[in-house]
Amino acid sequence: METKKKSRIYALAMTAVMAAVIAAVAPFSIPAGEISFTLCTFVLYLAPYILGWKGAATATLVYILVGMVGMPVFSGFKAGLSVLAGPTGGYILGYIPMVILAGLAVKAFPKNRAIQLGGMILATAVLYTFGTALFCFQTGATVDKALWVCVIPFIPFDLGKMAVATALGPVLRDRLMKANIHPED
Repeated sequence: METKKKSRIYALAMTAVMAAVIAAVAPFSIPAGEISFTLCTFVLYLAPYILGWKGAATATLVYILVGMVGMPVFSGFKAGLSVLAGPTGGYILGYIPMVILAGLAVKAFPKNRAIQLGGMILATAVLYTFGTALFCFQTGATVDKALWVCVIPFIPFDLGKMAVATALGPVLRDRLMKANIHPED
């Protein structure tokens, strides 16, 4: 019973720490027009390895809620509901399904990095879909224009982040499991 309680406390603490890491990394960005380059998705790709898919989704939701209530944790140190309802809000909201899908790929195929990478690619396609749909709705842009502004420039950078995450993530997960502190999904 005591071990289960410690495990639960660890999981809650690590979820809070991961939300804080996301919030610390996300505001720093390199503007690229209306959308910015950030390392936020890199942290989100690593989160399922560290927390499992449920914990990663919870940490992501906490990050979004913190930004929604006014803490400047979104790209460019922005905050508030207006950011989530604005042209880039779909990308932020798309983080949740992205983390869940990537996390499920990690959980289902814990030893197959190629499938994990494929899961991250699929998850990122869902993120792009959420973000591009809201961007088009908010700005009146055509899908073609939105893809050139919001997706295509980011693909190489995101693929690089995924590659590093699939190389580093399993190592982190294995070390946490050896220390008997990796949360169960």
